[in-house]
Parts: sequence; structure tokens; C-alpha cells
Amino acid sequence: MEIQCGCGLGCVEKADTILNGITEINRPCENCLRPNLKKFKPLMEQMDLEELDANYGRCNCKKRHLDLVMGHVLKILIETGDRDKKSTLRNCCTPLITPAYPSNTAPYLSENSVVILTDKVTKESAVKIVKEVPEIKGVIRGDIKRVVGIKDANSKPNVYELLSGCDMRCDIVSTQHGPICIYRKQSQIHLEFSKPVPPKVQMLEKYLDKYENPRVMDCTCGPGTLGIASLKHGAKHVVFNDLWHPSIEMTVLNLEVNGFEVESLHSKGSLVAEGKNFKVYCADIMELKDDIDEKFDLCIVDTFPGVDNDEFVEAVSKICSEVVVI
Repeated sequence: MEIQCGCGLGCVEKADTILNGITEINRPCENCLRPNLKKFKPLMEQMDLEELDANYGRCNCKKRHLDLVMGHVLKILIETGDRDKKSTLRNCCTPLITPAYPSNTAPYLSENSVVILTDKVTKESAVKIVKEVPEIKGVIRGDIKRVVGIKDANSKPNVYELLSGCDMRCDIVSTQHGPICIYRKQSQIHLEFSKPVPPKVQMLEKYLDKYENPRVMDCTCGPGTLGIASLKHGAKHVVFNDLWHPSIEMTVLNLEVNGFEVESLHSKGSLVAEGKNFKVYCADIMELKDDIDEKFDLCIVDTFPGVDNDEFVEAVSKICSEVVVI
């Protein structure tokens, strides 16, 4: 299966390619401008917006400090009337960097390296931002407080709106056995921010350490993070499942990105894809549990806030020796 995004930017790469160059991706050169902008002070009181054109602050190395990129975005939002002249960098938008990994310093961004999320932006502004701010690869409109995806079979899905560009982005997630790269179409998949030690992965690994080559079910897999971490840890077989089809599409992509070959794809029924040591399903776990003819050492339950985990635990308890709610 060919790894691709479809946007034409070449924004999906193998994990090895990304990780080999990660230390240099957001690092400034000695000539890069170090701004001193205050997040809570109106931008217009700190700099002349007329000077903040397409090249302002961009070094010859083609990188620009995150604050200057967001300042450029805010300049456009003010000009188009989506923000007033008292607006600050703090209330401009949420920058979603790609590839994203934990860092103690502000990043210096290159072209097509960030997707922005905001609840107040017009289509006109979004198109202008993608056209005029080289670092921005996509603009999505949505409320960061609302979880993207579907909670359970009885819920309606919530998605953000991609207004311009591409919203595919990558998070680098640390595991005991090396980092993995997790791609998401950010208008369709819930947000998770990179941390030096990811709590969910760390908790999962404590359970995996109890077994030798366990069989694992990731029954609410999202884009596949915990199931892929299980494969990296030495799981003999992993079943991925999620009711939300966009999550399953990303799971299949992320398996390939991280070196796990997808041997076959399926277009009918709940089985979507399979490889040597994994299967990927898109189904309600309440129904899927009756169709799977195998037992598991460990089941991962990672649901959205407000979801009754007891239903998921009860559903898989007969086919899983141990169920862990993460």
C-alpha cells in the first residue's frame, strides 16, 4: 500500500525519515531572529504591523520563530476583521506543529510545518493565511474544547472544518522501544499534545511488561498510538478497532509509516486491513466482540471523557484476560 496524503505537499513520510532529521527540524541557525513578544499584550502595541510582511523575521535558512509566524497570522486576521486591533498572540489561534515533539524551547518553523485551529475565522481569511504565510499548511475552524470524533454508537460525531490547505500532521510519541510517528487529519481526529513521557504509553507499558509477547486488543484505538506501541513492545498479535472510520484510516496509515506492512485491505464487513501480526477493524465493540474468534491477554480501553467505561470493560471481559482503562 502506498503511503500518501493526497494534498500534494508530500507531508507523509516514513518514520525513519522523520526521526533521522528531527533534531534539526525546528532548531534556529545563528542568524535567526530572536523576538521578545509578550503573549498577553496587544500585538499592535509591540510592533509595526506594516513591517510584518511575508519576509519579516524569516531567516536566510528559511525558518521563522513561532511567535513571528503567529504574529503574521494575527496581522491577516486583524486586516480581514476577524480580530480587533487589541488582539494578542494568546487569543490568535492554536498552532499545531508538524512534526510535533516535546521541546523546552520555542520552535523555529519552516514551510508547511503548522496547522492552525481557531473558532473564529472566515473562509476568506483562511485562504489568505495559507497563501501568504509559508509556514501554515492548513487552517481549520473549530472549538478546541469540543472533542473531535465519536464517543460511542449512540452519539453524533463532531468534526472541525478544514477551511484551506491540508490538515495532516504528525506527532512523535516516545516509547520504551524508540519513538513512533502518529499522523492525524486534525479536523477529524482528536487532539493530543506531545509530552516527554506520554502518560498513556507509560501506563500501557507497565502492563505489557507483565507478559511475554502478549496478544493485545486496542478496542478504541483512535489513530493507533497504543496498539502500535504494543507492537513495538513485542506483542505477538494486536487487534485495532474503532467505531470512527477516519481513525481507522489513520491507523492503517500509521502502521505503514512505522514499518508494519499492511498485507491486505478489505472493503466489506468490519475487517478493514491486516498484516503479519495485526488486524484492523471498524466496528462497535459491543458487536465486534461476538465476531472475533480469539482470546487476548490484554485489552486497552481509551475512551473520551464522559463515556461509560464499564460498558466497554464488560463487553470485552469474556475474550480478554485483563482489561486496562487508560
